[in-house]
Amino acid sequence: MKLSIVIPAFNEAATIDRVFDRIASSIADFHEIIVVDDASTDGTAARVEKRAGLDPRIRLLRHSRNSGKTAALRTGFAAITGDLVVIQDADLEYDPDDIPDLIAPIVDDRGDVSLGSRFIVKRAGRVLYYRHYLANKFLTFLSNVLTDLNCTDVETGYKAMRAEIAKCLIIESSGFGFEVEFVAKCRKAGYRLFEVPINYFGRTYEEGKKITFVDGLAAIYYILKFNLFATRETSFRDGADKTG
Repeated sequence: MKLSIVIPAFNEAATIDRVFDRIASSIADFHEIIVVDDASTDGTAARVEKRAGLDPRIRLLRHSRNSGKTAALRTGFAAITGDLVVIQDADLEYDPDDIPDLIAPIVDDRGDVSLGSRFIVKRAGRVLYYRHYLANKFLTFLSNVLTDLNCTDVETGYKAMRAEIAKCLIIESSGFGFEVEFVAKCRKAGYRLFEVPINYFGRTYEEGKKITFVDGLAAIYYILKFNLFATRETSFRDGADKTG
């Protein structure tokens, strides 16, 4: 399967080159990397352009104004040409060394979607904000009640999926709302979901972490909206076949 990697990036000049290096060391035969620069002001785009000049598999797409992670994913998904998609953050909170394990359930045709969980057995995880842990547990609980799934980490940003799922998904949320919207809609469509353990090297706000309390409130709204009012027909365009 040809692997496409989508990287939303906003002011990540300090880490983006290391992301490319780590991807190349963990899975050298990737098909393409699509970086969506969300109107960065720190030279992120210039760094990506330089690397793209050395490796034609790297592509840069740019937003003229900052629109948020979900909008960047929407742009990236529309441009993929591979068979399998991984969402990779540009800040190295998620470890590219985990990509082979993340995509394994899909490559082996056991699943359609794979979620990287920070809360099942893992090798390493940075110790950070307890309030974020509690918020994540609550959001995961609420999502699981409505989806009847047993996810451990609904807010994970590390995901893999078959390409047609990404290309046909109708994304309606904004900001960081994609995480709960994605799980709810995949459940509506009957896709086979897997979780795999991952490393997680979280950042502090001083180091550039962007999620806020408001994003948590928005997540509650999106969990209710997409679980109670969305249907399979309103969640995916034609072309994303149900395989679950």
